[in-house]
Amino acid sequence: MTQQLNSQLFAYAKQLSDNAFKAHALTIKGLEQVAELQLAALEKQAQSTAEFIAQAVEVRDADALRGLWEKGTSLSREQAEHAVSVTKEVVAVAQKTAESLNALAQEQQKAANEAVAPQVAAIKKAASVK
Repeated sequence: MTQQLNSQLFAYAKQLSDNAFKAHALTIKGLEQVAELQLAALEKQAQSTAEFIAQAVEVRDADALRGLWEKGTSLSREQAEHAVSVTKEVVAVAQKTAESLNALAQEQQKAANEAVAPQVAAIKKAASVK
């Protein structure tokens, strides 16, 4: 009896640790994707800002300053639009990760139900026989 209980307990603990490892791997994968998106956005913004600063250093008269002002406004708009786009991508990655974790949880619940159902049926059968 104790051996059977220990083996079942070990099997459930192994299943739990396997699923925890899978959930951890899914979460890390999602975080990596988010970090890649954010680093790419940061790199692009830094590059365009550096180019803008390089042009600002070369301004010598009022006409060039007006052109720089318009370019700065355009650059700000582009960076804001890109930030919104990256945020949408980050949300999509987070949603996909959450869906994967939900599927994993449902799979684990189904496996637990399938493991317990025969034992419950056997107990009910034994109780009805007595």
